[in-house]
Amino acid sequence: MGYHQDDERHWVAELECGHTQHVRHDPPWQVRPWVVSPEGRAGRLGTTLECRRCEEGT
Repeated sequence: MGYHQDDERHWVAELECGHTQHVRHDPPWQVRPWVVSPEGRAGRLGTTLECRRCEEGT
């Protein structure tokens, strides 16, 4: 649905379910180069991300 930065300036995806999920680019553990540019983030809007909170029922 959208993105915002948290207090530490990490990018957070705003999910359709109302929850949020960090989408960090922190190689080699998390490789998401699309996170670091506005065009990259815009290009991923609508992409399905699994919501761990929904899976856990919280």
